[in-house]
This record gives sequence, C-alpha cells and structure tokens, in this order.
Amino acid sequence: MTDAKRIVVKIGSSSLTRPDGGLDLNRIDVVARLAAQWRAMGGEIIIVSSGAVAAGLGPLRLSSRPRDLASIQACAAMGQGLLVAQWSAAFQAHHHHVAQVLLTTDDVMRRDHYTNVRQSLEKLLHYGVIPIINENDTVATRELRFGDNDRLASYVAQIVAADALVLLTDVDGLYTAPPSDPTAELITHVSSIDDLEAVKVAGSGTKIGSGGMVTKVQAASMATSSGIGVMLTSADKLAQVLAGENVGTWFAPSSTRPASRTLWIAHAAPSGGELKIDEGAVRALVERKKSLLAAGIERVRGDFSAGDVVDVTAPDGRIIARGIVSVDSDTAAAMCGLSAEDLVAMGWANPRPIIHRDDLAFPA
Repeated sequence: MTDAKRIVVKIGSSSLTRPDGGLDLNRIDVVARLAAQWRAMGGEIIIVSSGAVAAGLGPLRLSSRPRDLASIQACAAMGQGLLVAQWSAAFQAHHHHVAQVLLTTDDVMRRDHYTNVRQSLEKLLHYGVIPIINENDTVATRELRFGDNDRLASYVAQIVAADALVLLTDVDGLYTAPPSDPTAELITHVSSIDDLEAVKVAGSGTKIGSGGMVTKVQAASMATSSGIGVMLTSADKLAQVLAGENVGTWFAPSSTRPASRTLWIAHAAPSGGELKIDEGAVRALVERKKSLLAAGIERVRGDFSAGDVVDVTAPDGRIIARGIVSVDSDTAAAMCGLSAEDLVAMGWANPRPIIHRDDLAFPA
C-alpha cells in the first residue's frame, strides 16, 4: 500500500449501517476525511459504496432487506440519492466534490461501454473528483447483475488500472475458519489463491448486505491476477491501511499486469459458447503460448459469431482460457479436429487459427 497511488476502496452495507439499519453517518465522515488526506498526499481514490438499499429501508418503513426484486429496486431508488447526498456532504467538508457513477453488468461486459467507463473515470480523477460507484440496483435484474459490490469493485480496479484494492468489511480479515470457530486464525498474507484450498470460507452475507467472504476471496483473486494487490480488513482499520500498516489480509498481486483488452476478455466479456480442446492443445496454449488451431478442438458448443468471446475448456471441463474467435460456430464445428493440411485439401485456403494468441486470455 505504501507504493500505491491510485486505489479503489469498497465499503459494504454492513460497515455503513447502524444496528437499527440506518446509515452510519460517522463512518461516512471518517472515510471521507481519510480519503481527503490520501488526495492531499497526491493519491487518487475511487469509492465503491454499498448502502443504497439499506438507506432506503427507513423511508419505506422496512425493518430488514427485502427478498423480492421489486422491493429491492424500490429501496435502491429511494436510498441511492440519500446515500450520495451524505457522501457529498462529507467530502464537501474537506473541499472535495464527488460524482455518482451507477453501473450495470452491460457497462462492463460490452467492450464499448467498458472503454467509456474507463474514460469517464479517468477524466473525473483528472479533475480531482472522487467517484462514488454503486451498482444500479434500480434497473438491474436478477440474471444480469454483479451480485455484490466486491465483484464490482474488482472490475472497477481493473478498468482504471488501480495500484491496490481495499475491501472493507465487518471482520478484520480472512480467517482459516469462520471467526466464530475458536480454532480460527487470521491469515495475514496470501501469495496465491491456491494457498486457500484448506480454508473454510463462509458464503452468506449479513441481513443488510448481499455479499460474504466467498465473494471477497473471488474478487481478490480476480484483482490479483490483474496485477492489483488487495487488502481485506475491517472498516475500522482504514486509517492503518492507508498508512501502510500490516492489518487484515494482504493478497499479493501477480508480477504482470495484463492489458485492458486482455482483462476484458478474461473477466468481463460475455461468453458466446465453448470450445472443448484436447490435452495436446491445452499444453500448446498454456505451456508453449500458441494460438488455438482447429486440430486441437474436440467439441463446439453454443451459437456464436466471428468476433465473439468463447470459453476454452480442458477435457475435464475446466475453463483454461477465453478468447475471441475468428469464425462462427458452424464453421468451427466443420473445422473441428482437422489439421491445416486437411483444411487446405478440403478447400480452405490459408486457414487461420480459431483463436489467435493475441486474442486469448487466461482467467485466474
């Protein structure tokens, strides 16, 4: 964190609400003060703020987060304005402006939207404005939503090429078992997600929030594979985090930072289908860094067009890569398993790879 300049800070509903369900204005004031100090030291900060649904509970006279989509959307519509008004007031006390940015999955999955989001956020940061980002729950559907703001924050960190992502929650890090377990121990450093195979991670969120520790680990995995370090800790420890103290759980970033287009292919683009490949093709892609040729494909699934992104799966069903196909699904099926010599003999002149190496990405 001491080397970071541009950071994304995500704060969940459980950390932004009082026991009675209302917004914790003191917490918002503290985060705004610390963010203003970060800006004064030359840093840039983006805040991914939950809490819109929670803020809407009181005005709608609801005692807990509703379960049906229409009620959740009503709470979000009522609460989002209240939430941003509080953030704006808190930052204006430190002479900073905020800008509300509401995102849907479409804004991440579609390449032109993805690029536009990046350009907008870059311009806001250039003007010294603090973006306050949330999912647009008012229009999101159950099928097309991020599901939690941990994942959204990881996407945002990728989009703006952040140096670090801070996930603030109501526990002080990742434990070897649920914190209620007396044998649980805090994990202070994760060098690889593979280190967590033996960890028992609870999946449910609080009665106010929608996420759980599983979603935070998934978000951390996505960010670290993009070269972004992740700190997971309690919202009470944000000051220590920004000061570079070793609090919570640090997920170390990968040594490389893929290009924006590669990150979009790996994590954000919708999948139009699947290409199941043989073991030889797996080795060619993973070990020898080759393009995907028709000869290595065993089966084609889905109805896709040239230029779509598809999943590339190993014989055991694991997704090992994602990539932009050069042909449609019918053509890929017709070429499936054929060598370049076979394709030429059948009338294909200079057959191209089904997915060129430059169009492949390897999710974590």
